[in-house]
Amino acid sequence: MSNGSTGDMARVENELLARWPESRLEPSLTRISALVDLLGSPQRAMPVIQVAGTNGKTTTARMIDELLRGFGLRVGRFTSPHLQSIRERIVLDGEPVSAERFVETYDDIAPYVQMVDAAGEIPMSFFEVMVGMAYALFADAPVDVAVIEVGMGGTWDATNVADARVAVVTPVALDHAEYLGPDVGTIAGEKAGIIKGDAIAVLAHQEPAALDALVRRAVEADAVVAREGTEFGVLERTVAVGGQQVRLQGLGGEYQEVFLPLFGAHQAQNAVTALAAVEAFLGAGSATGPIEQDTVRAAFAAVRSPGRLERVRTSPAVLVDAAHNPAGMSATVAALRESFDFTRLVGVVGVVHGKDVGGMLAELEQVCAELVVTQNGSPRAMPADELGALAVDVFGADRVSVSPRLDEAITEAIALAEAGPDDALGGSGVFVTGSVITAGEARTLLSRGSR
Repeated sequence: MSNGSTGDMARVENELLARWPESRLEPSLTRISALVDLLGSPQRAMPVIQVAGTNGKTTTARMIDELLRGFGLRVGRFTSPHLQSIRERIVLDGEPVSAERFVETYDDIAPYVQMVDAAGEIPMSFFEVMVGMAYALFADAPVDVAVIEVGMGGTWDATNVADARVAVVTPVALDHAEYLGPDVGTIAGEKAGIIKGDAIAVLAHQEPAALDALVRRAVEADAVVAREGTEFGVLERTVAVGGQQVRLQGLGGEYQEVFLPLFGAHQAQNAVTALAAVEAFLGAGSATGPIEQDTVRAAFAAVRSPGRLERVRTSPAVLVDAAHNPAGMSATVAALRESFDFTRLVGVVGVVHGKDVGGMLAELEQVCAELVVTQNGSPRAMPADELGALAVDVFGADRVSVSPRLDEAITEAIALAEAGPDDALGGSGVFVTGSVITAGEARTLLSRGSR
């Protein structure tokens, strides 16, 4: 059996998944620090662009990756969670690492992981081992730059053993309050931990309390700050077929006629934040002027963001989105209204425990005529009946049905959409959302590969 065979990949996945899941944390850098010390500090082998925030982190990281590769750099990208394959988390040259390389990297670091496990009371978590694998793989490649998405928070997130040259913070909202704090100011203070000395902090638009916490940290760290709305921003955007046309103000100047094949104001915001991060990394600013416009245009035109308001079927249209908190759902709902001309939309929702489900449902109620409530395959999935009761409170009993199996829920929603009076006009659609896990499982069911 070859090293990268299905059997070896299954073995590695089973060993990783036997560890503490991402939903269980012991806030500390002790274990990951011990591991990277044993590995020879791979996180210091290349410059790092780190991305924190509540929503938009993965898409922003993908955009930064695409831009950097457009400028001829070799890029490693680490994001989480994955939609369909664990290998999506560690990306080299724009593609998930091969099964062979994934297994090889795991087996290389496993003895050191066992040493760290043996030295402490709490063994390394799934996420900590994945971070160790990513840094080891990127150092070994080697890459010119690593784009690293924070898992949760910032200060004590395992990715934060690196000192980022550019620290990016996407909009901060309420999420994971049990770990990060009860308000956006406290949460932003936690995320601000990625801002280190001599870094450039690229801050997307923030609520005042969040901005205050982030800027305070930047001043303490003696970091340079670039803020959306001040040093960079979206100047103009218009809806276009398959996405939007944007005009962006970057750190180095204005970028015109940029096509972005993603929907919604939030994606334009992600794009200009990614652009500013890459400008900062490449040393561009008002004194140097814009970076190569055609390269920027080509990179943005090539951006894909699976599971983010993604059409996975036509006739009727089925859209999949990974929104899992009210702020994310609000942005997605606004994009739905702006970019799609549905006269009737049927929602399919599956969530996990610990989220502001009522807040998400209130956003969905504005656009969904009917709702099919289901549950995903996560151990933390909220049972469909429990979610159904919450949905009835928001939608009313006559607009909610419960279908615990996701495949059956999608089939039911498609039937409801096709039965609608507007189907002849092509105005009916299905929208599957509520969790990254729900989005990933829906993509699998509807046979969309993930990159």
